[in-house]
Amino acid sequence: MTAGGDGGEVPQALVERRKTRRVRRAAGAAVALALLFAGAATVASARGGGDGDGAAAEDAGVRVPGASSADAGFARDMAVHHQQAVEMSFIVRDRTDDQDVRRLAYDIANTQANQRGMLLGWLDLWELPKVAPGGEQPMAWMADTDGHEHGGHGSGDAGAGSGADGVLMPGMASRSELARLGRLDGEEAEVFFLQLMTDHHKGGVDMAEACASLCAVPAEQRLARGMVEGQQSELGLMRDMLAERDTQPRP
Repeated sequence: MTAGGDGGEVPQALVERRKTRRVRRAAGAAVALALLFAGAATVASARGGGDGDGAAAEDAGVRVPGASSADAGFARDMAVHHQQAVEMSFIVRDRTDDQDVRRLAYDIANTQANQRGMLLGWLDLWELPKVAPGGEQPMAWMADTDGHEHGGHGSGDAGAGSGADGVLMPGMASRSELARLGRLDGEEAEVFFLQLMTDHHKGGVDMAEACASLCAVPAEQRLARGMVEGQQSELGLMRDMLAERDTQPRP
């Protein structure tokens, strides 16, 4: 027991809980500062100079990407792609009590929300629109000068960019599928989420691989390569989680 402010004694368990809350608040502040400094470094790198000096970047011959460039197209399209992954993750979080699925959903939501912020921040930094110019279809930037598509898991699929039932890009879930996910519970919700997110990641990996080849901004290329590595790792994890539930990814 510990003496309280009114002369009484405070239970030791309460003291420990107060200490834990203080530690958590301090840790949260440290994480926030780390994200702030990381964001500042990323902006500096996106400018091309690495030291945050835009004038130095211009002197070095670094140019802002054009509105129809691969850099701008990837930033726009992947921001949209990521937003749906975050949405699906929040849906399944409330539809299951399975801690492994909830942990995966949290990791995906946290990672892709942060990456989405970086992509949109670059568009702001470059003073470029967040929608494709001139009605350009999503992923049009993935075609090289010979008109060939980059990527392998459906980057050239029929219907990509058609917007049919909300499917703007390969791998994205339709509005009907999102509605169904929101109606399922327990293992049914887990399986459907894992299948939808597997498709989603395959489409995302294709897009990130294309940026790694076509984008000109080094920071964006590095981010794209990191996305490929991270999402391929999660694809393996989701395949194992589906196997544990006696099922597999959709054809």
